[in-house]
Amino acid sequence: MEIEAPRPTAGDTAHALTKAGLSMIPFVGGPAVELFQHIVQPPLERRRKEWMEQVGKKLQSLEENGLNLNDLQSNEQFITAVMQASIAAVRTHKAEKLAALRNAVVNIAAGQGPEETVQHLLLSFIDEFSDMHLRVLAFAHAPRPPTGISAGLSHVLEDNIPALRGQRGLYDQLWKDLYLRGLINTENLHVMMTGNGLGQSRTTELGQALLKFISEPQ
Repeated sequence: MEIEAPRPTAGDTAHALTKAGLSMIPFVGGPAVELFQHIVQPPLERRRKEWMEQVGKKLQSLEENGLNLNDLQSNEQFITAVMQASIAAVRTHKAEKLAALRNAVVNIAAGQGPEETVQHLLLSFIDEFSDMHLRVLAFAHAPRPPTGISAGLSHVLEDNIPALRGQRGLYDQLWKDLYLRGLINTENLHVMMTGNGLGQSRTTELGQALLKFISEPQ
């Protein structure tokens, strides 16, 4: 089954408007416009093509396992999800986010996605969050503290995600973002706890749903 690329998005329109605007600026003529087009348009087209190829390969794998892809063409919930995920995919270069979006689409195609309202909300979270948000959420679900210590959860986070070591301001904000959206149930990273407390999951039902949504289909 041939997978068609998504239709032009708001990002494409912005590109066209910017190009037109550059043409109207005095002393910024054709060379500036052509330079902008040369820099921005090819990567945009490459991202769209690579995304659709990745999703297409996953859908073909599902077809080999018995999924009727023709049924997806009349599945409005699936088509809406594909378009929402495709727009988000073109806006990122991060492999972790692209994998999360791809897995979400495939889970929906396989009938393993949440109900439509939750699905839309979770796709919005993936689009909005950085890849580090998703890593912190995964940490919150299954923290791995060293044996026999008492410490703040922040110490365990730094140990589990070395890229955040010494960046309290950053990971406090990431954690707050997840908490305010109802994905984790603990507000403060800096309360002292024992080893047993440090190892407990802190994801809510919605947070667990997001992690499942962006995981490889079972």
